[in-house]
Amino acid sequence: MTTTAPAGAPTGPAPPAPRLLPRPRPGSTAATVTLLVLLAAGVWAVVDLQINVATFVDGAGRAAAFARRTLPLDFPSLGEILTLCGQTLAIVVSATLLSTVLSVPLALLAASTTSPNATARLGARAAVVVARAVPDVVLAIVFVRIFGIGALTGVLAMGLHSVGMIGKMYADAVEQIDAGPATALKAAGATRLQQITGGVLPPVLPAFVAVGLHRLDINLRISVVLGFVGVQGIGFAIAESLRVMDYQRGIALALVVLGLCIMVELISGAIRTALLGRAEPRRGITGSLSRLVRRATDRDPDAALGVDTDLTRDSRLRSAAALVEGRTTPPWDRRRTTRAVYALVTALVIAASLAGSGASPAELVTALPRVAQSVGLFFPPETGGLLPELFAQLLVTIEIALAATLIGVVLSLPIGALAARNVAPTPGVARTFRLVVLVIRGIPELILAIVFVVITGLGEVAGAVALGVGAVGLLGKLVADSLEEADPGPRHAVEATGGSRWQVFFAATVPAGAKALVAHVLYLLDVNIRSATLLGIVGAGGIGFYLLNASRVLEFGVVTTILIMVFATVLLVELVAVWVRSRL
Repeated sequence: MTTTAPAGAPTGPAPPAPRLLPRPRPGSTAATVTLLVLLAAGVWAVVDLQINVATFVDGAGRAAAFARRTLPLDFPSLGEILTLCGQTLAIVVSATLLSTVLSVPLALLAASTTSPNATARLGARAAVVVARAVPDVVLAIVFVRIFGIGALTGVLAMGLHSVGMIGKMYADAVEQIDAGPATALKAAGATRLQQITGGVLPPVLPAFVAVGLHRLDINLRISVVLGFVGVQGIGFAIAESLRVMDYQRGIALALVVLGLCIMVELISGAIRTALLGRAEPRRGITGSLSRLVRRATDRDPDAALGVDTDLTRDSRLRSAAALVEGRTTPPWDRRRTTRAVYALVTALVIAASLAGSGASPAELVTALPRVAQSVGLFFPPETGGLLPELFAQLLVTIEIALAATLIGVVLSLPIGALAARNVAPTPGVARTFRLVVLVIRGIPELILAIVFVVITGLGEVAGAVALGVGAVGLLGKLVADSLEEADPGPRHAVEATGGSRWQVFFAATVPAGAKALVAHVLYLLDVNIRSATLLGIVGAGGIGFYLLNASRVLEFGVVTTILIMVFATVLLVELVAVWVRSRL
């Protein structure tokens, strides 16, 4: 019996069933496999380095002996502490200012929306990548050869290396702004310079300020590392103390650095609050750059500063009143006065830093004839008969970075989650863990490496553990910020169905912030490879030990070879990270 379709019924194949899940992006499976391979490599690194509880139990006796040699701490006089801190801050501020000044034009050339042509954009991007890949300690070694031990070496080394981070973030910020104002100026006949100054720089100024202040915090910790290769300041004083095994003075100065780092971060946070508005400090610099730029490009000028609706309405009322009264400038209210005071204080700090750093432009000009000769010492690259050993130590450095990243992730996920206001059970718990992250963030990795070298002995374990613990300061903050910035919609939906706190966390909050968390972990691996290179300076294993030795015995061709190897490794990791992020 044949069944006849009813009249008017559609014929042909049945329509496909609607998809309940989004179609996976091309390459997402390969990206997931890559992440699993990196996870397996991290587990292998931890096992191969034999990092376990027994490692620290065995080192308990050495730690006790070290404590006996360290206590009581020998703090220098208050005047000496203030002098060292002042000199360090002057060098750090000057270096950050130099990197900011260099990064603005470089970012405009690197951004697709402001670059004059593809060649200029590619060249600017390449310059940013090179500046980021060359370790600051290598730059310091080169500049010590040219300018000798002093402040100018630190300013140039930190300043040029910082361009790698600041230039990239500035370029990303420029690319994310609304092109409307610049296009309107162009249509009105404005020159390219007028389009940039009137339509590009004002919207991105909040992001520029935030990134610059964030880099100031980083450079302060870097200055401690550079003290071991001849840069003046408190890092140099720590290096001199440890060189003669005066641990009482060295650890005391390390605690001074910790307090200085915490103080600078709190002050920079206050400045961001005053200049950028109340909403910005509640979000991380790295994790919320795009959101900050979007606020900055809002139609409402007050929205660019994160000002709430009431303040925006008050501002409009004041503007209307100003028009009625015939005024063409905003009134000097409390908000404008506060900003002006902060701007004045910032200008005075910069002027004092330039004067107090001791970095003389005349010294730079005098040394220019020696630049070509000194740079020529680094070419051609040489191996010194150590090429197999250098490759072996490079693999050790990568192993240290993988183990440190895994340790950092394991420690940072719970700490960062408890530091997030929308995850912590109470606001007090969130503030407590934010303080923990802040304290760890203020300890330079080099100091942690020295401590763990004493506990675990010379070698790779000390470097991996030091970087893993230090990662809490960076990754813990990024995890907390990412969870706070996650879309609250899924969380509210699970809460509405009666889900418990754990169900809300694992079913809604974590998935919403998963992509950002993956990006942060890949960034941490990138950072750890560079840092693992530097920790070899204090005996924490890896290729950094050979780098420092080659510079000390004037084997600059070997320094170049090591630099090329590290550069290639960092570039490969960065390319993998970019590819994974684009596929997830």
